[in-house]
Amino acid sequence: MIMEIPSSSNANCFDYLQSHHASSSTSTSCFDLALDFLAERRVFKDVEKRVRLMKTCFLYVKKCRRRRNHEALLEHDREDRCNIMSELQDVAIRMIQELQPIYFEFICTDYLLDFDIIERTATRSKEKMKMLLETDLKKSCAAIFIDYYSPGDPRLVMDLIMCLIENLNCVLRAGELRDTLRNRLKLLRNLIGFVTMQGLECSQLTDLLTYTVVAAGSLISICLSDYDDEQAVNRMESEIYQLIHEKINLHDLQVRETFVHVLTASKKQPRSSYDLALQKNDDPVVGQFIGSLCYYLIDLLGSYASFQVPVKDQILKLHEGLRYLDILLKQEEKLGDEIKHLIGVAVSDVGILTFSLSVNEIKEGLPEETDLGVFHLHKVLKYMVAEVAQNYPLKSPYSSFNYPRPNELGCMDSFLENLKELARCDEADDSIGFQHHRIQVIQNDLVFLRSFLENIKEQRYQNGKLQAFWSHVMEAAYKAELLIDLALVGDKCEDSLDAVSRDINLLKIEAPEIHNAQTQRVNKTSLHIPSQLAAAMHDEDLVGLDDEVEIITHRLTRGSKQLDIVPIVGMPGLGKTTLAHKVYNAPSVRSHFHVHGWCRVSQTCSKHSLLVQLLCSVDSRSPDEYLKEDENNLANKLRQVLLRSRYLLFLDDLWDVEAWNLLEKSLPNDANGSRILFTSRYQNLSLHFKPNSEPHHLRHLTDEESWTLLQRKLFGMEDCPPALSEVGSQISKLCHGLPLAVVLIAGILATTAQDSWEEVAKSLSSIVLEDEYCMKALELSYSHLPDYLKPCLLYFAAFQEDEVINVRRLLRLWISERFVQQTEGKSLKEAAYDYLTTLINRSLVMAVRQRNVGGAKYCLLHDLVHEFCVKKAKEESFLYAIHSWNPLCLTGPSNPHRVCVSNARELKIWELTLIFPNLRSLILFGQDDFKHEEEDLGILLPKLLRVLDIRNLDFRYSFPMEVVLLVHLRYLALKRIPYIPSAIANLSRLETLIVEDPFGTELPSTIWNIKTLSHLRVLNYHGVWPMGFIFPLGNLEGSPDLDHLDTLHLAIDPSPQSLQKIQRKLPSLRRLKCMERWNSSREATRNCNEILEFDGLSQLESLHLFRFHGCGFKFPLNLKKLVLSHNRQPWSEISTIGKLPNLEVLKLLEDCFVGEEWVMKEGEFPKLRVLKLSELEFRNWTAFSDNFSRLEKLVLHSCEELEKVPSCLGECETLEMIEVKECPESVVDSVKQIQQEQIDMGNEVLKIEIDDYDTSISS
Repeated sequence: MIMEIPSSSNANCFDYLQSHHASSSTSTSCFDLALDFLAERRVFKDVEKRVRLMKTCFLYVKKCRRRRNHEALLEHDREDRCNIMSELQDVAIRMIQELQPIYFEFICTDYLLDFDIIERTATRSKEKMKMLLETDLKKSCAAIFIDYYSPGDPRLVMDLIMCLIENLNCVLRAGELRDTLRNRLKLLRNLIGFVTMQGLECSQLTDLLTYTVVAAGSLISICLSDYDDEQAVNRMESEIYQLIHEKINLHDLQVRETFVHVLTASKKQPRSSYDLALQKNDDPVVGQFIGSLCYYLIDLLGSYASFQVPVKDQILKLHEGLRYLDILLKQEEKLGDEIKHLIGVAVSDVGILTFSLSVNEIKEGLPEETDLGVFHLHKVLKYMVAEVAQNYPLKSPYSSFNYPRPNELGCMDSFLENLKELARCDEADDSIGFQHHRIQVIQNDLVFLRSFLENIKEQRYQNGKLQAFWSHVMEAAYKAELLIDLALVGDKCEDSLDAVSRDINLLKIEAPEIHNAQTQRVNKTSLHIPSQLAAAMHDEDLVGLDDEVEIITHRLTRGSKQLDIVPIVGMPGLGKTTLAHKVYNAPSVRSHFHVHGWCRVSQTCSKHSLLVQLLCSVDSRSPDEYLKEDENNLANKLRQVLLRSRYLLFLDDLWDVEAWNLLEKSLPNDANGSRILFTSRYQNLSLHFKPNSEPHHLRHLTDEESWTLLQRKLFGMEDCPPALSEVGSQISKLCHGLPLAVVLIAGILATTAQDSWEEVAKSLSSIVLEDEYCMKALELSYSHLPDYLKPCLLYFAAFQEDEVINVRRLLRLWISERFVQQTEGKSLKEAAYDYLTTLINRSLVMAVRQRNVGGAKYCLLHDLVHEFCVKKAKEESFLYAIHSWNPLCLTGPSNPHRVCVSNARELKIWELTLIFPNLRSLILFGQDDFKHEEEDLGILLPKLLRVLDIRNLDFRYSFPMEVVLLVHLRYLALKRIPYIPSAIANLSRLETLIVEDPFGTELPSTIWNIKTLSHLRVLNYHGVWPMGFIFPLGNLEGSPDLDHLDTLHLAIDPSPQSLQKIQRKLPSLRRLKCMERWNSSREATRNCNEILEFDGLSQLESLHLFRFHGCGFKFPLNLKKLVLSHNRQPWSEISTIGKLPNLEVLKLLEDCFVGEEWVMKEGEFPKLRVLKLSELEFRNWTAFSDNFSRLEKLVLHSCEELEKVPSCLGECETLEMIEVKECPESVVDSVKQIQQEQIDMGNEVLKIEIDDYDTSISS
């Protein structure tokens, strides 16, 4: 019971404590009083943990007895223990004496006391505790645990372990060492808890408790100490390493025998004990023990450089068994009595099997009885999981093969590449676990079938048997891929793989017969695609867009006399055709041209059809008069009609350059101002037939224009009823400026009761998508995509609606998913960006923000396109987007390859693993982050994952070790992990590792073994200090190079030696963000006076350097982008940068250079296109015109001392934008003067953006 401190006075309180201590030397009251106060104040958390440990030690000493406790020593024993107990009480009392004055003052001021005063008092208290503990007390406590028997209360030992763990968290730095120690101590605690719960008496636990308390005793002195400096911490960590290998080595034979002994004994206890424990809500003990066993197996896998394949497979099977036991435990309320009865037995069996594994068995192979034990365990678990399956829509890994259908041949190509790589690995070593010839047979047969499928790709749409054969081949290929991938994670299925191999071989034999029998019946014409849907708004009045009409009219009726083209481009449903018709029929346009003609261009247009349409529209004759004439006669007639006339032809909905090629020779250019107006979804189509043409990008409607259009469709010229005004306006906004969506929703609202409009607003996207017009328009764009682009578009379904998507993240995901094929002369990233550019040009994706160099930085999908992607991805078994997690109500495809969950807070990942066992990609989203609780027992990830992005799970307590078992993983994104374990090297296929806001970024030495790494980034959104990975520098000579690493965020000590060591290992690096590590040995304010040489990175194109105070730099000559901040170099050093021959982008940010004047030298910066200057304190800037010979954009932010920009900028012919923010008025004036000079030169392109300049800033 916690006692209250008397409130009369400080002195009285202290007298009370002293008297209470004197009268009750065995009481814990003083500790309880201390904890009562400390629990209320977070600033005292470390002190509270120390006191809790002292209290546990006190209770332990009170109950323990000396080994070999002869009668003659009994009194001496009692005296020793009383002395230690008294010393522990004294420390607690003196601490309260120190803290109570500030406590009473805190109460008297209504809890408003200055926090700094409390913090200073806490610091003084810690110092006094340290002085008291730096006596013989630590040694006495440690001796008690070594020389005395443990008390007859296992729970006290468990409490002691937890107190030690709490204190170790304060003493040890976050990292693999701390996690290893914590996990080993937890295993001891959880094993004691489990066997005690099973009914073992304390007398049966003597050896286990003795081993545990001896291990604890060796850590007591560490936990009761303070480590003030780096050297002391290093010494302490060295002690810990030694303890782990000597006294807390759980792989030791004698230790494992002790574990096996108590687990075996626990199985002999009455079976009711486990049920009773469940009734007492003690089941977390079982779950905690399962978690410790999982850790032990992962630790075992990482402890040895190599395993025999059967051994590794059995360890993986044991681990999988534990995963399913954990799942069963989480469903305890749904389990029957028989399953509950089996759980305790199964956990004991897994523990016995786990601790039976010896080093020799791991190296040489498991004995037969262990193999049989694992086999028996899996039979039991199979029965248990079947019981749980009654409560979930569980899928067997082999139950269904709804393979993703977009770009099927591309997926097969990726699988064949994987087989080649696997064959090379299998030849090199036997770690794969199955024979090379088996892979080779499957590979050869699939290569033949791949070629066959290419030949029937078009014919299959018109022949049911060919389509069925195609589906059988694809299903067999996906089955083979699944079974081979399962084999790589220890799930042996040789018989199944042999069966699939036979099926594939039979399909190979059947292929020629199918081809010969069916191709004779197939019409040789090309695949028929339905003609383009007539736009829904042709006859509609155009709302808004008057500015657009004026621009198009201007381009048609003015400008060059040469024949010109005017393209209107935009996404489906934006109103391109409506706008073009409006302009085409405008009186000013009709009167300007002598001849007018139009035609609608379908995807399967013929020259004959186009000519007939144009001639009919020009002379108003019936099509029957032209249908029988051949193409040449029609082409000549059209040319004669147009010759020497100023004509306007409107070509509606061009899909490719073919239609232009068919008509071009019939279009005379008489230099009389004739025009071709056309609409298209493809933004750059006109460049194919007129390289200098400028497409007109049709904008979306504003919210006001959308509301006006909706009212006009619903109410004509009448006003909207006031009661509907608010919800109607809301609905129009949800159309996001897309006229087709407004028109379609108007048709729905016109037949909807007015009191149901709110329901329409809630389901707007799905309602519009159900409309035939909208769906056909989007389906048409999708079907016209090349096969390799279809999965890229559908992948946008993985992101949330209205999400502004980081392009680099998107491209890395595409690459990891193997959507991107290698193109000669281009990197995968460049090829992926070409894919994105094509989708943007086809108006399916919108570029939101451009990079200074290198294209779009962010992109976005219109809501309707996104909803189409979500629906289509589900239909095609490509990706399943889950918006609300309810495992009993999932209606998606069976065993999907990819799942994204929008509200990850509701998700239980272990449920997802059960329901989707074959999952290859998992992306979690959430409105905010949530913590992965310390005692949560693993995240239970699907074992075939290739892409894992769980950046909204907060792993601040420990690294999620289950990740290191995902051997297929290519893309991994985590958040707030405390360290990166050495077992990360198990991920031998990993390409991208992204860590957001980490607590530790030191990479283990094993990182050099992941030869596939190409992308290592640290995202630090919430901190002002950029972070990077810290590479291990020891023994680099024998480590392999990371030949594929392209992008790296790096933190280093600012020494040339460190940098050179790392550079030699990274020959292909193209993008580098490099910073001084935050705890660098160099003082933050001291210059390094060193030259950091980056010129050894011959492929480097982009470099960002942060906080290398006063260092000099050498740069590679091919550098294109350079960003500098907080380097404090003199301006004279910038000439080194000015001489870089290929530099295009230069960003000089806060404190990168110091001094009042920047003088640019003639000839410097010959290719500079973008220059950004931010938070620099220079006053004068001098330059020459050749410094800006290619400059396109100048950005000035918060340069508060700058007087003006160089006047020679007025002569820059390439300048397109100047952006000024928070700079003196004199700078703004000089920029305006440059703008006037540019206008005088005829540069009307230059844009000036001026924001928030302060006239009070001194110039």
